[in-house]
Amino acid sequence: MENERRLGGADFMRAVACLMVLVHHLVLRMNFYKIPPNLDLTFILARFGNHGVSVFFVLSGFLLARPFWLALDGAKPPPSLKVYAMRRAARILPGFWFALTVGFLISFTVYSFPLDAELVGRYIAGFFLMSQWHWRTFFPVQGDGPLWSIPFETTCYVLLPIGFLLLFHAKAGLRSALVSRLLWIGIIAVSLIGHWLIVTYFPTDNIGRGWLHGFQGGAKEWMPRYNPIGFFAIFAIGALAAGIQTILPARRSAIYDIIGALAIIMGAWQLPQSIGGAGEGYAWLGIPYQFPLLPLAAAIALCALPQSLLLARLLDNGLIRYIATVSFGVYIWQDIVLTLMPQLFPSSFGAGSNDVLSGWIISSLIATAIIFAIGTLSYVLLERPVIQWARTRENKVMRPVTA
Repeated sequence: MENERRLGGADFMRAVACLMVLVHHLVLRMNFYKIPPNLDLTFILARFGNHGVSVFFVLSGFLLARPFWLALDGAKPPPSLKVYAMRRAARILPGFWFALTVGFLISFTVYSFPLDAELVGRYIAGFFLMSQWHWRTFFPVQGDGPLWSIPFETTCYVLLPIGFLLLFHAKAGLRSALVSRLLWIGIIAVSLIGHWLIVTYFPTDNIGRGWLHGFQGGAKEWMPRYNPIGFFAIFAIGALAAGIQTILPARRSAIYDIIGALAIIMGAWQLPQSIGGAGEGYAWLGIPYQFPLLPLAAAIALCALPQSLLLARLLDNGLIRYIATVSFGVYIWQDIVLTLMPQLFPSSFGAGSNDVLSGWIISSLIATAIIFAIGTLSYVLLERPVIQWARTRENKVMRPVTA
């Protein structure tokens, strides 16, 4: 978890987001023309599992903002930005760089993309977390599509403390709990204006646009509606939720169980709202994933679940905690597994079979087992050791200097 102390419901939200994205990518491997009619709606809804990306962004904003809100409300200095940066780098970079490099290598070996300046430039842009600013580099490698979102999220990591530093340096009269939350709503509004300006004044042209032209054509279709400033608005809603949750009475109440359950239902209801439109669920201002209702639903759930009597304990069970723990590895490795399987085994996911559904189910189960095995190894062998090493460095940074 992002915090020392686990917050009720956070593991559940992370696990749900992880599974949503995985199901989305599994469903993309299904031949929709051969789905049994009685399963049409099920597969269509599962196709919108990509909306789980929005839940990830809300959750990250929520967890990372809490220490800033607690310090602000306690009239304390802001959290150490050096420690903040160390924690973010330790959590994200080792796994991301490893998966990125593997994706880069299989791009020109397995998938036979030319090892030219274009492919190398995309890899370098991704390595330095700068691929999110242009359609050419949006997908930093051919072999691992979901990696596009990691540089987007790191942009949010940078913008979050900038927003809070504005609050910390505000006049004393503007630092009350209510006013500071209202000011944060202003920061969300500014990010929405920034998103609107990008969409309005930086459109992509139609040359080579669309998924028929590969990843870069798909990036042209997504951009500029997919841009880091618009995604920061999603992230900042999670940060606002943290600000609300930290000032709620600490006493648990059944009312929070009800609110949390309704928020989860509200979030789930956003998936069928995307039926009939683009798979990305473009909504208000063209921001994807049913913005703002889905992020708001996730934010409300995150506010309520820590104070619930029973619901968070039911949701954060052992299996959910395991999925949440290895979710980052599952996210960054799933596409490598899912794209390699048809290369190594052409009949994967029912291809060429009269019984496509059975073939898809068997391949999906095998792929899921492999992905979780790799995600677990990634966490145990790479992510956790680096996180623990960073913690020891943090202690040295925060240790007071003695004469």
